[in-house]
Amino acid sequence: MQTFPPNNGGERGRGYQTLGSPTEGFEQQPANGWKGVFNILSYTQYFNVDTDVVLNRLISSLNPIAGDFFSKIDANPDLYGLIWISTTLVFVLASFGNCATYLMEKRSDSTTSWSFDVNYVNVAAGSVYGYAIVVPLAFFFLLQYLGANASLVRFWCLWGYSLFVFILASFLLLIPVEILRWIIIILAGAASACFVALNLRSYTEGSNLPLMVVAAFFLQMALAIFIKVWFFP
Repeated sequence: MQTFPPNNGGERGRGYQTLGSPTEGFEQQPANGWKGVFNILSYTQYFNVDTDVVLNRLISSLNPIAGDFFSKIDANPDLYGLIWISTTLVFVLASFGNCATYLMEKRSDSTTSWSFDVNYVNVAAGSVYGYAIVVPLAFFFLLQYLGANASLVRFWCLWGYSLFVFILASFLLLIPVEILRWIIIILAGAASACFVALNLRSYTEGSNLPLMVVAAFFLQMALAIFIKVWFFP
């Protein structure tokens, strides 16, 4: 059934309306509870960042002593770092790892021909995505168990941006000088480890949890060494 509302002055051209249909635009709200996990609208708030915000957070990840990263993302933590930085690192490691291996072999044997090892992609995806998702998740549950008020999204944001320095380091790791490669990856790992550890310390202040900060530091260093050994041998 249809109703034809009276034409009142400035309301020309509205036409007819269906019974029960709203007269204003309808904005769907994300579902609450477990239903929200499977609703894409529940995650849009974590991608509500512009270029300036992302650049500011990327720069902060390169300078761990500049300030508290959690205070910068408190009002708007994002998952940009977790997804896009991790994905970029996967492709960078796979492509540059093959290039670096070729350059090292070419340096010792000029007859070496180029070949792309697709296993680099599989290993890079499994290690980077696994690390960026599982490690923050483990720290979140551990802190929750110990009574600290932790936030999983903020942890994912922190660890996601901590991987950015490895993207920059990968460009320098193409240099076919082994000692220089080790210096570069150790410096990159130390910067990333300090960024995570110093910010995680805000959750452990006033509590007897210094080992968690130490564990976070060495896990980042372990990731750096893994990147060097596997992708830039």
